[in-house]
Order: sequence, then C-alpha cells, then structure tokens
Amino acid sequence: MFKKSVSVKRHIAKTISYRILGTITTVIVAYSLGANIKLASFMGVGELIFKPIIYFLHERLWYKSKYGVKQTETE
Repeated sequence: MFKKSVSVKRHIAKTISYRILGTITTVIVAYSLGANIKLASFMGVGELIFKPIIYFLHERLWYKSKYGVKQTETE
C-alpha cells in the first residue's frame, strides 16, 4: 500500500507563484483595455488579496478528491 504525501508548503508555494503570474496578467489586460495604470494596479492588488485564498482552498479540496487519481505499485 502506498500513501501519497504532498506538503502544505508546496501548495502555498504554488499559490504564491500562480498569483504573481495572475496579477501581472490582470494589470496588463486592464491597462491594454484602456484602464489607467493606477486603476489597473488597484485591480491587480485587489485580486492579489482574494484569489490566493480561493486558490488555496480549491487546491486542497482537489487534493483530497480521488477523481482522476490512479495508484500503481512500483518497485
């Protein structure tokens, strides 16, 4: 029998790196659609605060789910 173990630190690191990428994308898109840089940055900061929490909870729920996970025995 095998037990899969992924640390919470890994989920936190993934959350941070994903949010940096997402925030930069939001600022660029908002700015390119005509928002001034102040508004685009404000939108990025707002997103930076809320989305990591949502992503972290979503990631943990998926980790606990067995959907699409196969365990194979290896030597």
